[in-house]
Amino acid sequence: MRDFVRRVERATPANRDRAVDGLRALAIAGVVLGHWLVTALVQDSGTLHSESPLHYLPQLTPVSWVFQTLAVFFMVGGMVGVRSQAAARARGAGHWSWTGTRLRWLFRPVVALLTVWTAAMAAMTAAGADQRTLHTLGKLALSPLWFLLVFAVLTAATPLAARLRPGWPLAVVLLVDLNRFVLHGPGWLNSLNVLAGWLVPYCLGAVWARGGLRGRTVRWALFLGGAAATAVLVHWGGYPAAMVGVPGAPVSNLDPPNLATACFGLAQCGGALLLLGPLRRLLARPAAWAAVAVVNLSAMTVFLWHQTAMMAVTATGLLAGRSLTGLHTAPDGAGWVLARLAWLPVFAAALLVCWAAFHGYEQRRPRGGGTVVRSGGPVASRPVGRV
Repeated sequence: MRDFVRRVERATPANRDRAVDGLRALAIAGVVLGHWLVTALVQDSGTLHSESPLHYLPQLTPVSWVFQTLAVFFMVGGMVGVRSQAAARARGAGHWSWTGTRLRWLFRPVVALLTVWTAAMAAMTAAGADQRTLHTLGKLALSPLWFLLVFAVLTAATPLAARLRPGWPLAVVLLVDLNRFVLHGPGWLNSLNVLAGWLVPYCLGAVWARGGLRGRTVRWALFLGGAAATAVLVHWGGYPAAMVGVPGAPVSNLDPPNLATACFGLAQCGGALLLLGPLRRLLARPAAWAAVAVVNLSAMTVFLWHQTAMMAVTATGLLAGRSLTGLHTAPDGAGWVLARLAWLPVFAAALLVCWAAFHGYEQRRPRGGGTVVRSGGPVASRPVGRV
């Protein structure tokens, strides 16, 4: 382990902003832990269906404020995308060449996920599995793909995002919400927010890449202003307080993203920017930096397979012949919460198995990209702006 830490430290250029990688790792960790905490596969009459503890225990809603970290990931993606494309232009690479390279890296791990789950669904269907169970499992396994599709579109639109101020997509989100909740207009317009909602933090990242958002006053304004706007929308605007979807709820803040999600994202991004200084100090320590580097090297693998890991543990638990608390039972009390916390290390172990099997699909990074990986581990890094 010490040799590995030393190799990572030696391979990291002195000018790499480790805090940016730290934010990306925190965003991925937030999504994974959030899904593991708010998604329950409940066994009922031989079938599995999805439930959320937030439906039974609304007092746990603040958990969704901590672990719904997608806005931070999109902000970092916007910042890195703008700088990466500028570096590609300096090397003489065109926009579509750059885009193709990044998308190939982004979607290469998807092939393994689709192959495994196609085979698994075929096997379960042949074995006579209940259709409701199949739908639940398939939906959870493939749900990460929506994020990749949105991220791919925004990546291709990086030149546009580099010219936009975040206020423009925020205005689109506002108009779509007016159409949806006030005017009750055409439903198809609501889908515009799938892109516009996440374009807000992506454009914020573009502003960051151009040298903006440096002062603490601006960062505090983002954090406090976004938080205040979200509180107003939830308290007086009728938006849900949970920042994740809750089965059975009439409105979800994520399906599609709405004004509350966008404002909450601004608060999260402001808070993330305020963390840059402490993160730089923490990640100056070789061991902490090595851990963050490993997460970043396998970010897509972790993201794509974390739901599968949870479902694998749930399916294995069925072999016990009875419903296990925190794994197969309704998330309707403190006992379930405590049991689910105890299951988290088991989910992490299953995810580690998935990582060992499939991280090779993510090893090769795009030309000019962050850390380059070969069979012996990380051997070279380039500045984070060229990821």
